[in-house]
Amino acid sequence: MTHKALEICYDFPFFLKEELDEIFQAHEKKSFQKGDIILEEGKTANEYYILDQGLARSFVNDFNGNEVTTHFFVENEVIIEVLSLFQRIPSQENIVCITDCECWKLDYDTFQELFHKIPNLREWGRSWMSKELFDYKQRSVEMFTLSATKRYLNLLEQKSKVIQFAPLKQIASYLGVTDTSLSRIRKELVSHPKKN
Repeated sequence: MTHKALEICYDFPFFLKEELDEIFQAHEKKSFQKGDIILEEGKTANEYYILDQGLARSFVNDFNGNEVTTHFFVENEVIIEVLSLFQRIPSQENIVCITDCECWKLDYDTFQELFHKIPNLREWGRSWMSKELFDYKQRSVEMFTLSATKRYLNLLEQKSKVIQFAPLKQIASYLGVTDTSLSRIRKELVSHPKKN
């Protein structure tokens, strides 16, 4: 594993080289196998991960006990359950590996230590959090304003690895459609690619 994922994640113009070195050294390598649980509902998150290789997802169980995918994590993204980690409360979500995953782990106590020591890390954190908030807001609006086909195409464009490796059922629940509808959308896109 290289530091590439860390470099991409902590790409912030104000970091000094020595600050980045200290932040990078605080992360430890961690490997997960396909199907491994990174965080289980009811447990409190004590770390976050930066995904170097692989694919993971978060999901909740709805009132009928069905799994609903809330997020897909692809390479160079932060695998985190923000509420649980920073509010120190049990997670409502599960985070599971869809493929084997190679990660960089940073535990909560070390993060807190660095956060208070390196002002630029605080600025990076604010910047990262506002981007995440924007993305979540965008996604929630698109669930109502875009067609299922357009949402699928956006996912294909932004996170093609999801389409490649995630089971149909997980993608369908993320897009808010049934498995059957998603199968139909995929067939239509294959037979009429120019229409969309």
